[in-house]
Amino acid sequence: MAKDLMQAVPGIDQLLRLESAAPLLAAYGRELVIESLRVVTARLRNSLADQGEAALPGAANEPILEAAGRYLAGLMMPSLKPVFNLTGTVVHTNLGRAPLPPVAIEAMTAVARGASNLEFDLATGRRGDRDTHLEPWIRRLTGAAAATAVNNNAAAVLLVLNTLARHKEVIVSRGELIEIGGSFRIPDVMSRAGARLREVGTTNRTHPADFEQNINPKTAILMKVHTSNYLVEGFTAAVSEPTLGAIAHRHELPFIVDLGSGALVDLTRYGLPHEPTVAETLGNGADLVMFSADKLLGGPQAGIIAGRADLVERIRRNPMKRALRIDKMTTAALAAVLRLYTDPDRLIERSVTLRLLTRAQADIEAQAYRLRPVMETALGGAASVEIVPCRSQIGSGAQPAELLPSAALSIKPPAGRGSGRSLERIGAAFRHLPIPIIGRIQEGTFLLDLRCLEDETGFLAQIARLDVGGGNS
Repeated sequence: MAKDLMQAVPGIDQLLRLESAAPLLAAYGRELVIESLRVVTARLRNSLADQGEAALPGAANEPILEAAGRYLAGLMMPSLKPVFNLTGTVVHTNLGRAPLPPVAIEAMTAVARGASNLEFDLATGRRGDRDTHLEPWIRRLTGAAAATAVNNNAAAVLLVLNTLARHKEVIVSRGELIEIGGSFRIPDVMSRAGARLREVGTTNRTHPADFEQNINPKTAILMKVHTSNYLVEGFTAAVSEPTLGAIAHRHELPFIVDLGSGALVDLTRYGLPHEPTVAETLGNGADLVMFSADKLLGGPQAGIIAGRADLVERIRRNPMKRALRIDKMTTAALAAVLRLYTDPDRLIERSVTLRLLTRAQADIEAQAYRLRPVMETALGGAASVEIVPCRSQIGSGAQPAELLPSAALSIKPPAGRGSGRSLERIGAAFRHLPIPIIGRIQEGTFLLDLRCLEDETGFLAQIARLDVGGGNS
């Protein structure tokens, strides 16, 4: 009997000859279609072994090809996709950090289509340097004498340390031995760069004498790390940048600063908390500043090194530079974003990141009132929807203690047993939409912070497909 059931499953060659297999072959190619048919028929044989005749309807040709089509559609679905970031963290590392402005996307698309002059000098007809597309703008915006770019700020720190302090010591305050997301730790990066850490002071207090007394013939640089993702408050002391720069220069040592978030303008002019700018840091005596392009700067993932021309030239000659360099699309996008900063008066309109950070609370609240009845209808009584005040954060380590007033839709299942599972189910339902909606669970509710919701039309277009019963939309 079991053998007869198994013979009911058609062979791969038989299935491929069917007329209804032609669309699959045209869409996906022979190899993938054969793979899908093998997977589907193997599953069917397992079902026949477990369920017997009850599984026979699935052994027909058309159900097998339909199942193969579903398998192929799932296989070819991109795993990297756009989402609605309603977490309340504007520059969210897990969600891609800074959203790019249209001019940056257009610049990327233009050079992605074909050949470009990435490393070709159009004036001379000779080989060029990809830094020439970025360096003039970085110099203009920061006052640096020279600059180069690599694939992120961690790479910038690694490259600088490897170039200037290999087999030598780097003096850093103990209170600045930071760890950021993904277990990036300053001591570990320093070790990988071939430099030796000499930590001075204590966790909460470091004084100029701590640096002075630890400088020795093996010292290569003095380093300051901007503690952008935490605060130490209370009985504290830190050495200022001008003081630390003066100590380094008195001993003829470079002074470098890992600034992290990469603010190019004074954010207070836009009503945001002050964040040290690259120009300020260089003006305070730093010889090199390393910072991110995809945080407050609002550009693509990249790390920028700006400062003294002789040090930047040494960094360019490091063989590691080639391994860490950025590609043509990142170069094009970053150059486009940097050009936006030449017009600070219109920067808020053009930089998506800064526009989201400065969005008025009244506008967010008005949006919440528009969305609430639609959300209530979509949930169909499975949860209540309220409008609540909340606080957004900048994210990616920038100003961790400074929160921005915002408004959220608070979605709460009926109280009682199983409400925790209901919350998880609601969160999953939003994640299973065609464009996933990512919120956060807080104090027994599922919160959708609306600060970052600019595409209201796209958001509303799919809410009707919300399925809070546990199934995928």
